[in-house]
Amino acid sequence: MDQKKITVVIIGMGFGKEFIPIYQAHPNVKAVGICTRNENTLTELKNKFNLDENLCFTNFDDVVKREDVDAIHIVTPVPEHAQMTIASLNANKHTACTIPMAMTVADCTAIVEAKRKANKVYMMMETALYTREFLYGLKLAETNKLGRIQFVRGSHIQDMSMEGWGEYWKGFPPMLNGTHAISPLLRINNTKAESVVCHGSGKLSDDLASRYNSPFAVETATFKLKNSDVVAEATRSLFDVVRQYRESYDVYGDKMSFEWEQLQDESHVIFDGGENAHRIDVPDTDDLLIDEIKNFTKREKIDDPNHVSFLQGAGHGGSHPHLVQEFVAAIVEGRNSTVDADVAANYTCAGICAHESAMNGGIRVSIPDFELVEEEKAIL
Repeated sequence: MDQKKITVVIIGMGFGKEFIPIYQAHPNVKAVGICTRNENTLTELKNKFNLDENLCFTNFDDVVKREDVDAIHIVTPVPEHAQMTIASLNANKHTACTIPMAMTVADCTAIVEAKRKANKVYMMMETALYTREFLYGLKLAETNKLGRIQFVRGSHIQDMSMEGWGEYWKGFPPMLNGTHAISPLLRINNTKAESVVCHGSGKLSDDLASRYNSPFAVETATFKLKNSDVVAEATRSLFDVVRQYRESYDVYGDKMSFEWEQLQDESHVIFDGGENAHRIDVPDTDDLLIDEIKNFTKREKIDDPNHVSFLQGAGHGGSHPHLVQEFVAAIVEGRNSTVDADVAANYTCAGICAHESAMNGGIRVSIPDFELVEEEKAIL
C-alpha cells in the first residue's frame, strides 16, 4: 500500500473507541484524534492511548474546521449522522459513518450530493458486510460454490430495552434502520434494491408506539432486486419480542446453501446436496488484512467487551479492522469505497422505504437509485 499518511478523528466514544488502536496501528495513519462531549472520557482515552492533546475535541464543529484533519469517522447516535456527515463532506474531509447513513430519503440524497461535490471518500461502516460469517458466504458466492443464488433471507432481532441504549431508541421503527438485515442480502447478489413490500406485525406497548407513531413490534420486508430474479426477505424487531440477539443472513443456491446458526456459538449449517447437512465454524478473516491490524479480528482485542453493542453483537464479527482497512485504502488509492454514498443510500433507503410500506398497509414502494455516473468514480 502507498505510504501516504492521513490524520483521522473519530467522533463518538461509545464503541467508537474500539477504532482508536486500529487506526493507530495502520501504517498509512499519521495521527489519530477523538471527539466526545464527555470531558472525563476525553481525558481517560487521551491518556490511555497516548493521543495528541491538539487532536482531542469536545466539539464536533472544531474538528471540521481543522485543516490538518484529513478524515472523520462518525460513531454517534443515529439522529446526528446526516448533519455530521454533510458538515464533514462540506469541509472537504474524507468521511466514514456508522450505520445508518441517515433517517430520511431526503437526508440520504443530500449526503450523496455532498459527496459528489466534495469528491472525497465516503464510506458507511456497515459491520454486517465484514463479519467472518458474511465474508465466508461472499467467498462461496464469488467462487460459484453456491451456484445460482435462488433466495436470500436476513434478520436482525435485538432487545433495545437493555440498559445502555440511548433514549432515542425507544419505539424506534424496526426497518427504519434495517441495514444490518438488508445489506448482506444485496451485497451477496452484487446488486441494489429496486422496490419493497413490507408488513408490520404485532403491537408495541402504547408508550413505545407513541414515540415514533409506529405500532409494530416486527416488520418483515421482501425486496425486488435490480437486474436479478432473486427476491430478498428481511425481518427486524427491537422491542416486545423475546429472543436471543440475532443478526443473520441465509443464502440458498442450486449447488450449496448456507444458514446462520439459530443460537449463538451453535455453529452455522452448510447444505451441499440432497439431504446432506453439516455444521461449520467459519474461519477467521485475518488473512485478508494487512499485517499491522490482523490481530484486531480477535474478540480479546475488544477494548470494552461490556459495552452493550458487544454484549448483544458478538463483537461485530471481527469486522472493525476490515472497515478501517477499506476506508484508509480508498483514501490512499484515490478511489471510492466499497460502501460508497450511492450504495449506502440504497441500503439505507431500502429500510426507510420498507417502513413506509408497512405504515401504508404493505403497498409497494420504489427505492431511489443513487447511481454515481462513471466520471465520478475516481477520487481526487
